[in-house]
Amino acid sequence: MLRIANRLAELGIALPEQSSPIANYLPFTRSGRIVHVSGQLSKSASTGVKGVVGIDLTLDQAKAGARLCGINLLSQFRSACGGDLDRVVRILRLGGFVQGGPGFDAIPAVINGASDLMVDVFGDRGRHARSAVGVFRLPLGYAVEVDAVIEIAA
Repeated sequence: MLRIANRLAELGIALPEQSSPIANYLPFTRSGRIVHVSGQLSKSASTGVKGVVGIDLTLDQAKAGARLCGINLLSQFRSACGGDLDRVVRILRLGGFVQGGPGFDAIPAVINGASDLMVDVFGDRGRHARSAVGVFRLPLGYAVEVDAVIEIAA
């Protein structure tokens, strides 16, 4: 079986500590083998991708923000799996939200930053269903937010 920790090292990805919710919700919930992970913002401990895509940010900057969301999702997955990402059976779905300006419609291309990461890390297990939605505003001014539904081994 693919060792996800090794794959992350190959990709040069160090996962952050699990972030705490900024409001009244849980980071993830689990029912049986299905885990719903709350939306993760385009932020890291040292930086963040904030602003309106198409006005303040380019497509490439926003796509990098979606990748940050994906890295934050991986941190939540790790917690949901008791520290062992090899327990992820499948990424079932990603839901992506992009704070886009008037006329910006490359929303799917932005969310590819998170989708591509899931496939890079998990291979075929990372292929997923997805939605990509443009919104007027996101929490705290961040440009991208992505949530997930995954299946984990018992």
